[in-house]
Amino acid sequence: MSAKIIDGTKISAEIRCELKEEVAGLKAQGVVPGLVVVLVGDDPASAVYVRNKGKACIDIGMASETITLPASTTEADVVDLVKKLNADPRWHGILVQLPLPKQIDESKIINAIDPAKDVDAFHPFNVGKILIGEPIFMPCTPFGVQELLTRSGNDPEGKHVVICGRSNIVGKPLAAMLVQKRKGANATVTIVHTRTKDMASYTRQADILVAAAGSPRMIKADMVREGVVVIDVGTNRVDDPTHPKGWRLVGDVDFDAVKEKASAITPVPGGVGPMTITMLLKNTVKAAKMRSEGR
Repeated sequence: MSAKIIDGTKISAEIRCELKEEVAGLKAQGVVPGLVVVLVGDDPASAVYVRNKGKACIDIGMASETITLPASTTEADVVDLVKKLNADPRWHGILVQLPLPKQIDESKIINAIDPAKDVDAFHPFNVGKILIGEPIFMPCTPFGVQELLTRSGNDPEGKHVVICGRSNIVGKPLAAMLVQKRKGANATVTIVHTRTKDMASYTRQADILVAAAGSPRMIKADMVREGVVVIDVGTNRVDDPTHPKGWRLVGDVDFDAVKEKASAITPVPGGVGPMTITMLLKNTVKAAKMRSEGR
């Protein structure tokens, strides 16, 4: 029997409906949640992501602005801009789109963002708060994974979650989130990565397998057990001459084979992807609430 599809597009839409109501409530109090995005350079993928973020803000009634800077912009100029945005009361959330041009140290830009406006949850202060179980904001993609699990009836509590990948954006923060003693967590977590010996011996133990390694179709059917829940974070472009664009997106999981063994699985596209922007909106609305309450 094929796996149940965990529909990220549908779950994302449900959350956005909830957020739209929250935004309306804040507006009634004179508070308009606002997200400002800084885009440096002309990376096509980044430009698409930024447009989608702006549209999503408008759809739920938030204020949004994108500041576009040339690829030649200096690190000092970006830091100065971030400091100005920190002080601008219109913006509750600040997002500097990554990657940045090579002359700019990403860590210096992230560190310049006010942690109370760091809706990506990349600032070391927010990373530390996540680790000790006192988060202000959750990083968007891991937060989306957690919401997909709980809202699809696959609560990680008491489960063995195996995460493939140790990035600062997904693998490590997700592990920190899922081991916490709190709702939507309480899992036993194992991280495997490129230096793990016999990775399949770990992935076959998973009740929940999260693939976030950035390697197309690396998780094969013989690497998972019957009944596993699979969350595929991967977004990889592969050549496909049969597709109008000449390419298509695939995940880190061999979807067609693995879905015959899994009990539930996310597709690519339409799984984790839609959730990431939605969690960014959720964090920005939370930031607006916190400021309105004087926190």
